[in-house]
Amino acid sequence: MNSSKPKIVVLGAGYAGMMTTRKLTQLLRPEEAEIVLVNKHNYHYETTWLHEVAAGTINHNQARVMLSDVFSPNRVRLIYDSVVEVKKEENLVVLENSDIEYDYLVVALGFETNTFGIKGMKENAFFIQDIDTCQLIRDHIEYQFARYKNSEDKDDDSLTILVGGAGFTGIELVGELVEKVPQLCKKYDIDRNKARIVNVEAAPTILPGFDEDLVDYAKRSLEARGVEFRLDAKIQECTEDAFVIGEDREEIKAGTIVWTGGVTGNSVLGKSGFELTRGKVTVNGDLRAPGEENIFILGDCAWVMNEKEGRPFPPTAQAAIQHAGTCAGNIKALLRHEPLTNFVFDDKGTVASLGVTDGMGTVFGKKLYGKPAAAMKKVVDNRSLFLLGGVKLLLKKGKVRPF
Repeated sequence: MNSSKPKIVVLGAGYAGMMTTRKLTQLLRPEEAEIVLVNKHNYHYETTWLHEVAAGTINHNQARVMLSDVFSPNRVRLIYDSVVEVKKEENLVVLENSDIEYDYLVVALGFETNTFGIKGMKENAFFIQDIDTCQLIRDHIEYQFARYKNSEDKDDDSLTILVGGAGFTGIELVGELVEKVPQLCKKYDIDRNKARIVNVEAAPTILPGFDEDLVDYAKRSLEARGVEFRLDAKIQECTEDAFVIGEDREEIKAGTIVWTGGVTGNSVLGKSGFELTRGKVTVNGDLRAPGEENIFILGDCAWVMNEKEGRPFPPTAQAAIQHAGTCAGNIKALLRHEPLTNFVFDDKGTVASLGVTDGMGTVFGKKLYGKPAAAMKKVVDNRSLFLLGGVKLLLKKGKVRPF
């Protein structure tokens, strides 16, 4: 490649990084810039499907998209490596196995799990972080059922699945578990009543930020299918086989413990000297890092402010995909010496799945419950595939589940 062309380096192939790279290939002529995408794996994974991989309700390969299936090597140079640090003064990214210079940089490295310093959580709980961690959860749950079936001295607590955190991920995970646990009970000939799914949350309600009617519906639906909620229950400690909750330090024993209670921006941001607020960078309206002309920060690494409300927009996949459009357009504007535009969030709504045929949410201002919400969730998932790789990818990986 001609090295005199400006080099755009995108770090991370999550929703924001993938879509920015795709948009850049659409907006720029090949001779205008060299585009490089750096990612730890040779695949992108649908982060919003990870709870299904963890529960074992979909195969992990369905949630994975090979980068080489989306990007032509003639347009995008793919580098599979881990990012160590960004040296802003030198316009240099330090990777584990090499360094790469850039003219324009897009940091879209995604999230890391935040345990908020809860004692023992890091050491003893599973996390929904990526494909590998979710496969571990799936395999561990099944192992507990198999071991119980074959054990002389049966410990019912080993069949309990404890989920810490009742935000979006935690609730979607228990929604999948209520589908999976009865299947495992049948497979291993175990009484369904012996397997418990317990969701523990420090706040007095599940799904903070959601409409009250929707929250009530979700809670009732999950309870009817066997989920036990422990709300207003602060986790003091996570031991090898229990959460210790509340002032009286009650123990809830379990064979599988999953923490979904919080995420923060990638730790590379701090190492690279960006100013952080709760682990993320508060970006300018045009999505550039404060004081930087040529560095954009997107997705879970960024707080993008909603000026009207004086707080950040929620860090969702929908927002990350929209960040990409603004970012790619602004890089094109910089290359062509045109004015930059500020990010405007177009909120199409949010839908949470509560299992295969149940869900709830708001779409274009209208509340949806039950099967229509579950169907809409699949439409949303399919749309993200279509935006990434067109009809070909949609047909290959899309969710077409009969009800």
